[in-house]
Amino acid sequence: MFQGEVVETGTAQQIFGAPNHPYTKLLLGSVPHLGKARPPSMERVASPPVEDQRVLRVKDLSVFFPGRLGSPPVLAVDQVSLDLHRHEILALVGESGSGKTTLGRCAVGLLAPTSGELEVLGQDLGHIRPGALRALRRRMGFVFQDPAASLNPRLTVAACIAEPLRVHRVGTKAERRAKAEDLLDAVELPKAFASRYPHELSGGQRQRVSLARALVMGPELVVADEPTSALDVSVQAKVLDVFVNLQHTMGFACLFITHDLAVVDLLADRIAVLKDGRLVELGSREQVLRSPQQDYTRDLIQAVPVPDPVTQAKRRDQRRGQRSGQRSGEASAD
Repeated sequence: MFQGEVVETGTAQQIFGAPNHPYTKLLLGSVPHLGKARPPSMERVASPPVEDQRVLRVKDLSVFFPGRLGSPPVLAVDQVSLDLHRHEILALVGESGSGKTTLGRCAVGLLAPTSGELEVLGQDLGHIRPGALRALRRRMGFVFQDPAASLNPRLTVAACIAEPLRVHRVGTKAERRAKAEDLLDAVELPKAFASRYPHELSGGQRQRVSLARALVMGPELVVADEPTSALDVSVQAKVLDVFVNLQHTMGFACLFITHDLAVVDLLADRIAVLKDGRLVELGSREQVLRSPQQDYTRDLIQAVPVPDPVTQAKRRDQRRGQRSGQRSGEASAD
């Protein structure tokens, strides 16, 4: 459907194999493909990590959450160690419940770790004073998964973007408004949107507003938590393109949290794979996605859907055959 009208109909094989309508072709062309060459606008030239350019250092970090109704504590992050350097995009991937968001919230001081070391922009968050933490947060940004929930519905778009400036008492009201309009232009939204309210925007537009708000203080570290998971593929492609351009222009380091390995293949420099709170693999994008060392990473890659019903059906049959063989082997062993 496009603008309320059915523009094309057919079997899955017809639509995916030989689309006719331009909008159908646009949708299929926007789907990220694992292993496909990056478009020119998304190409990145990663510089080698430099020790004194590290913006995030995590060492043996663990996070426990209290259990419910007398049950034992829940281990969300288990002895994780990793680094993030300036100008780098580090993708944090894994299944739901693997500890990705918990680690991201620790990185910006929204959650205190139970044990381990956490250093952000040269500051030890385990021993930082409230005033110093407030000043440090001026140098960090956070893009939430659900922009509809993270944007204040009572504020205009301009006020939402400028909210961090107001909280940190940066500039006059007019200067904050001008900065918000400049960021609207940077995320490729009309300046006229400044007077609108979040409910008047589409999901993709709200997510770009959320990105503008995260960048309004000129952060050195940005944590993006599943920023495109709720968007359709054509809007996702646009938001990712804007994100990569801004990261290249502003030079901030980014911890990009996602479960979508095809998206990771488009933008990441390095990848960290989490499973049940533990770091199971860490390496360059090429190494992790093309030559994974762990069975869990290989399983994640194998589970990435492809926009081809014929290929997807073959993969399902292969997995069923593998599971059937495993069950037969277990029965024989018994």
